[in-house]
Amino acid sequence: MNNKMKRILSIGVTLVCAGVFVYAAHGLISTYLDYHKNSKTMDDLQQTFYEGGGFTEWADNDGDELKVRSGFDILLGENEELVGWITVDGTQIDYPILQADNNNDYLRKDFYKNYNILGSIFMDYRNDVTSLGKNTIVYGHRTKDQSMFEGLTKYADKAFYEEHKTFTFDTLYESYVAEVFAVYNTTTDFNYIQTEFADDEDFNALLKESLSHSLYETDVDVNADDHILTLSTCDYELDEFKGRFVVQAKLTKKDGGSMHAVQ
Repeated sequence: MNNKMKRILSIGVTLVCAGVFVYAAHGLISTYLDYHKNSKTMDDLQQTFYEGGGFTEWADNDGDELKVRSGFDILLGENEELVGWITVDGTQIDYPILQADNNNDYLRKDFYKNYNILGSIFMDYRNDVTSLGKNTIVYGHRTKDQSMFEGLTKYADKAFYEEHKTFTFDTLYESYVAEVFAVYNTTTDFNYIQTEFADDEDFNALLKESLSHSLYETDVDVNADDHILTLSTCDYELDEFKGRFVVQAKLTKKDGGSMHAVQ
């Protein structure tokens, strides 16, 4: 190979390396900006939520008027797909819950429906926020800055559970205490996101399998008369693609009212 060819080859290799570097740098910068934007967005939403005014009338799909709880009215004007709020002490989880007509929209969209790699916290499209069914499912990504649903993994440590046995789950219309009864690593082969049940036996089968997977036992009594909340995020312990980390909790209305299911 003559010197001219060597120079051409050297320049070519340099250009390729430079291109790879620029591409990688662009990806890192883009991801950093998404993290920063998400943090700012959540800070603003939290401020609006906690400073929110009184009740506002909001109609469900059947035209019946339901009273939207304090804090949600302003945010509903920003995104009509808002259905609730979740708060887990000891973590950064203090976020609005959205719901689309599918489970893909909010995987990479923020509260304002702009693209963001962190996505949003969202409820399964099959659930009905106006009357919770037996199993309400909420999803969120794991992140590198402890935001979104990364904090759920703290429940893998029973010591954390002992200090945080309950958390708060709010919908537009009700406020619930969520008592954690199962924490586990699984894969999508286990249908823990089942929302419809033929009968009590069918629901009990889900509860039994969930408890059998749990990393530790709790003192929470859960049975076919109860309603549960399932929090789901990605996990890589059992499978790189199908792995999930799940926290399940028994729901009780804060006002002591009865639970009504839509099956």
